[in-house]
Amino acid sequence: MSVEAKVKKIIAEKLQGVDIEDVIPEASLVDDLGADSLALVELIMSMEEAFDIDIDDDDAEKMITVNDAIEYIRKKS
Repeated sequence: MSVEAKVKKIIAEKLQGVDIEDVIPEASLVDDLGADSLALVELIMSMEEAFDIDIDDDDAEKMITVNDAIEYIRKKS
């Protein structure tokens, strides 16, 4: 499974009411997909576990869109 597909799957699974079809690269995690602060923390933790990486808080705060998360993980893995 590609990084993009895996990230999209994690987001769709963790955010209630979000279909994987709605998880497009330009979608904002908060504004478009409805993630609150707790959901964002859970997303980061899930991505860290799924990709066996550490995402520091400063980098996590820069993940505004789905694509931000995908590109960050591509660089780290």
